[in-house]
Amino acid sequence: MDDKTRTELEAAAFRGLVEHLQKRTDVQNIDVMNLAGFCRNCLSKWYMAAAKERDIEMDYDQAREVVYGMPYDEWKDKHQGSASDEQKQTSAWRRQQDQNAKAEGRRIRICKRI
Repeated sequence: MDDKTRTELEAAAFRGLVEHLQKRTDVQNIDVMNLAGFCRNCLSKWYMAAAKERDIEMDYDQAREVVYGMPYDEWKDKHQGSASDEQKQTSAWRRQQDQNAKAEGRRIRICKRI
């Protein structure tokens, strides 16, 4: 497969993932983070980083609007619920696993708060 086709397929897959996450507003970021180690905010950061690598000016809010399909504050008001105790416990467990992995020199999830 040539590079152009690969890039087109990767872009289509990214668009499909973003569209899916925009439709699945019932799925909270903490759930995605706890299960997959990334969330909508991670995608936004990766998108913003890709823009900056190409000398395209983009701030975090602009990148989040691409991923969320609307301004983040609007999405949060409409769709974000409070994290349950179970979600918080899982998140704390994941953070501990990341700390352990880092201490052992293993790779960890890269989504962090800005």
